[in-house]
Amino acid sequence: MINLSIIGSGNVGKHFIGLVQNSENLNLIQWLSRSESSYQKIKTTSNLKNVKKADVYVICVSDKSINEVSKKLNLNNQLIVHTSGINHFNILCNKNRRGVFYPLQTFTMENKPQELEIPMCIETEYNKDMKLLVDLCKYLNLKYYQVDFEKRKILHLAAVFSNNFSNHLYSIAKKITENNNIDFDILKPLIQETANKILFLDPVNAQTGPAVRNDEVTINDQSIVFPKTVIKGKFDVVKKSELLKSDQDGIELLISTPNDSKRIRVIGGKGTNNPFKSFKIGGKEFSIRYGSKVFDLPFSIKLNDFIAEKYPGTEKSYSSFASEVTVIDDDPFDYRIYMNNILNYQGYRFFQASFDPDEKGTILSVNHDFWGTLVTYIGYILLYIGLTVILFARFTRFDSLKKRLDITREKKIKILSIGLLFFTFSSFSQTYGVHTSAENTNLEAIDSILKNNIIDKDQADKFAKIVIQDLGGRMMPIHTYASELLRKLSKKDHYNDFDANQVFLSMHESPLLWYNVPLIFLKSKKGDSIRSIIGLDKNIKRAALIDFFTERGEYKLAPYLEESYRAAIPNAFQKEFKETDQRVNLLYNSIEGSNLKIFPVPNDENNEWISPRENRFLKDINTDSLYSNFINTGFKTYLYFLNEGKKSKDYADADEILKAITNTQLKYGADVMLSQNKINTEIFYNKYDIFKSLFSWYLYASFFLFIFLIIQIFYRKKIIDALIKISISFIYVLFLIHLIGLISRWYISGHAPWSDGYESMIYVAWATMLFGIYFGKKSELTLASTTFVTSMILMIAHWSWMDQSIANLVPVLDSYWL
Repeated sequence: MINLSIIGSGNVGKHFIGLVQNSENLNLIQWLSRSESSYQKIKTTSNLKNVKKADVYVICVSDKSINEVSKKLNLNNQLIVHTSGINHFNILCNKNRRGVFYPLQTFTMENKPQELEIPMCIETEYNKDMKLLVDLCKYLNLKYYQVDFEKRKILHLAAVFSNNFSNHLYSIAKKITENNNIDFDILKPLIQETANKILFLDPVNAQTGPAVRNDEVTINDQSIVFPKTVIKGKFDVVKKSELLKSDQDGIELLISTPNDSKRIRVIGGKGTNNPFKSFKIGGKEFSIRYGSKVFDLPFSIKLNDFIAEKYPGTEKSYSSFASEVTVIDDDPFDYRIYMNNILNYQGYRFFQASFDPDEKGTILSVNHDFWGTLVTYIGYILLYIGLTVILFARFTRFDSLKKRLDITREKKIKILSIGLLFFTFSSFSQTYGVHTSAENTNLEAIDSILKNNIIDKDQADKFAKIVIQDLGGRMMPIHTYASELLRKLSKKDHYNDFDANQVFLSMHESPLLWYNVPLIFLKSKKGDSIRSIIGLDKNIKRAALIDFFTERGEYKLAPYLEESYRAAIPNAFQKEFKETDQRVNLLYNSIEGSNLKIFPVPNDENNEWISPRENRFLKDINTDSLYSNFINTGFKTYLYFLNEGKKSKDYADADEILKAITNTQLKYGADVMLSQNKINTEIFYNKYDIFKSLFSWYLYASFFLFIFLIIQIFYRKKIIDALIKISISFIYVLFLIHLIGLISRWYISGHAPWSDGYESMIYVAWATMLFGIYFGKKSELTLASTTFVTSMILMIAHWSWMDQSIANLVPVLDSYWL
């Protein structure tokens, strides 16, 4: 018995219902329809989220509605199929197993389901679901064909010519007869006979009259223009587009025998195992395939469990995934395979590569090259030993150069010092050179309103301690989220005299005002095309949200974005369009409140948090009406009390609402809620921006140490020696602060602080300083030089193109050794 749920009230859906009711092996448990059920004993509903459990869900709606309907179904890992002939099953929501159940037939209300012969074209994403669709066809007494997407599109095109095009020609014929006062019924026997011939004659042989004789005289007399002969073709392997790089590859082979030769094309590639393609040449049979060779392991591996952990509030953002397996051999044992934890057994190495979308199967990559791996590792070890030894061993090239430098050091110290001094001055002046450009901004009125209405900094700091969940699933205090938001939008960490917390809170207090504030950063040259489109002068660095929309509310960048997002290798201008579009959407969602995810969803398996705006659309998630009302009104009440507090200077009521929000987070989101220590540490880290401050302090320290060392060459006095010692001690303190900053970032993020571009830079800066301190014991000049280099590394790390935000890692990067 197959339990069936049908979605859709059109002709296709109703015909399927009629067929299901006549089958003893099918149980129609639910019909999701906008109209009332005209069938007895069928449970009908129009609520797509109120679906009952079934074996197969058949979506019988228009092509443009398939994706929307599948997303609204409150299902996970269920078999969902659509009935469209021209759409891939990928159009369905990817949370489920997907397929196609396409009836190649025309349906009208006048047809009785039992009277129609309906060929079914079926396809499934997973092979294990094919049997279910085959059984469904058998129980419906329908003939079925396994047809993939490409062939189904061609079949649909042929069906259009056979059915829709024919009906259109009948309409033309009827119009011709009616315009000339001739009864159309006279043609019906001819139409009937023409249709009947197709059942037992080939279409080419069924052709009659002047057309088959190519009687040009008759044709010209009747003024009928026949099209050119249809171009014939065949299915074959052709060169694929650059957009299909992830698809299988193809090769062309020339197979020759003494008497014959033939070109054969096959598809495949790395990781594929397609069936053999068989053919005959010169009386001999050949079978060939292109792909990876299959080897049998001398032992077996059984998957006991696959564990996929996701970041809070996300569907596809995985924090880790692992395979619990049993190696079955003479001495079986259990093992856990996960990213960066490899199973080594009998020279085979098993890596966790991927997994099935339903999270029930795992994909392991296998490597079997014991001697190659051993030789490679031995080579690396010898290389590192050699590099280390030449630094300290005697009678080496490095030792010889060191001695020569020691001999010439005293002779050239003065010249070197002067050169270093000149270099320091020039670098210092370049680093701190001030470049200003006149920006024509007329924001006095807006800034005046903001200044008079924005919340004071102390109260904004209290609000900033509330925990929020970002779109990537990372939990953070609003203090972090607000600063990251402002940096992403404007490449600054403040707006005028207002910090990020005040700006973020003001966006929710006065959203309409922030539509007119220029926050969206545009690059100097690459952004000129965007400036031209939205109507801004080329010297303006930032645009307001309202600048991107016409008076009719049309998005000015919309016509250009499709090409930008579709480009496989976007150029610089397309990248700028995409980045600007993302900033526009980020600002819009922030002003509208969609990003304020501060309320946990009770008992949610993914620990999702939502905003008050989302709660209005997801009421069925939360069964606690009291809590649901608090989500809807709690933050609005907080804003009201804030406004009242501005007048009375008493924020006690607003503080109580903040406590209530924190308590609900502890109650419903305890699994992912941050501890108070972590909140305070992250706010402290943000507030003092350790690494950005270290850049300037390292630069000052290196500059003064250089100055004192040069003076020491000419004047050996105690005060100079004391200043040198103070400078060195100050560098040691900066190095200690640098180390504390790395530890703090490690504690906040939960992973080693060298996992992305920015973290790598600040870690390299610390490592550089560590070597400078070690070798600086013999030469203060070395310490000064490495301190200066460290400051330059930190300066580059804080350029605008480096993302300083702390983010969740993909599983493959979540390792201390990477």
